Amino acid sequence: MSSGNGPEQRPSDEELAGMSRDELVRLGAKLDGVEIVNYPDPWPVKGTRAEKRAQRAVALWFVLATLAGLAFIAALIWWPSEYVPPEDDSGHLWYSWYTPVLGITLGVSVLALSIGILLYTKRFIPNELAVQERNDNMGKGSAEIDRKTIVAQLADAGERSTIGRRSMIKRTAGLGAGVLGLGTVALPVAGFIKNPWENPNSPDSLAHTGWMPQYPGEIVYLRRNTGNPEEISLVRPEDLDAGGMETVFPFRESERGDPHALSAALKRSDNPVMLIRLRTEDAERVVKRKGQEDFNYGTYYAYSKICTHVGCPASLYEQQTNRLLCPCHQSQFDMLQYAKPVFGPATRALPQLPITVHEDGYFIARHDFIEPIGPGFWERKS
Repeated sequence: MSSGNGPEQRPSDEELAGMSRDELVRLGAKLDGVEIVNYPDPWPVKGTRAEKRAQRAVALWFVLATLAGLAFIAALIWWPSEYVPPEDDSGHLWYSWYTPVLGITLGVSVLALSIGILLYTKRFIPNELAVQERNDNMGKGSAEIDRKTIVAQLADAGERSTIGRRSMIKRTAGLGAGVLGLGTVALPVAGFIKNPWENPNSPDSLAHTGWMPQYPGEIVYLRRNTGNPEEISLVRPEDLDAGGMETVFPFRESERGDPHALSAALKRSDNPVMLIRLRTEDAERVVKRKGQEDFNYGTYYAYSKICTHVGCPASLYEQQTNRLLCPCHQSQFDMLQYAKPVFGPATRALPQLPITVHEDGYFIARHDFIEPIGPGFWERKS
């Protein structure tokens, strides 16, 4: 049997053009050194009841994938996702099922589509058994004869799989895959459909964070996360050693005793802030940002923990160099120069939170950030 590298006479381009697909398949196998040991037809008798049952079973899984995908999209858009307190039995029940419903419907859609594909492969793809000697055509790449024969072999494999005459399976598979694809696109896109300037004074606007006072004169403390959302651990200046750093979150007295509000403050993505205490000799070399000269409290500085590149948590503080590293893409920020980027893809300094110490001895935020935190978005002006 020829391996494709020998001196055996090969047909010319004109002879190739006149060959049938079966002839090309046989020629390609011969040139590639392929010996087909067994190539049975899964359904030698066409149109039997067993064949039709197998086809309907495959189509059923694809239909199930379609229905589950549609249910996922419907739940993503219309299922009540706004928080409802446990006291509201009916509303809280629907709200608590939002995430599970998304997971179940998306999971069923992916699973059903996969089962349909596997079942079709098992029931309708010929169980070919072949032995092939591989070669690289003496390093010359694919010749015209190789390209012609491989196309014929692929077309032959497609016809033997009988997919061309199974319109029910093709339609349901396409529908299921299309709906699943639409759902996977809708999931990330849904999180971006938000007008940051719909209500610019709202704490939920992209222009503000959870540090924004809810009414004039409200005290917003700096609180550490102890692992227990209901434990309130406020921060004093003496809690940090020189060169130390701690992640803090906003706390209001109105949230005391409210488990949901206390937990939400720790989970809100734009709330984490790094409270850093510089060493005295380092603090003397600080270059402050224009308009933010009084945002620090002595040697204490507070910066957003959200990287201005793509929003990763930038929290690797190196006290010897006074640099902050974002582990995602290695952006580095100089804490002695208003946290401006000095290495990596980030192009904007980390926003600084203005802080002071309340009369009770605990750190508080004087007000919200004066610029949006995190990466850029369409309407961002900084």
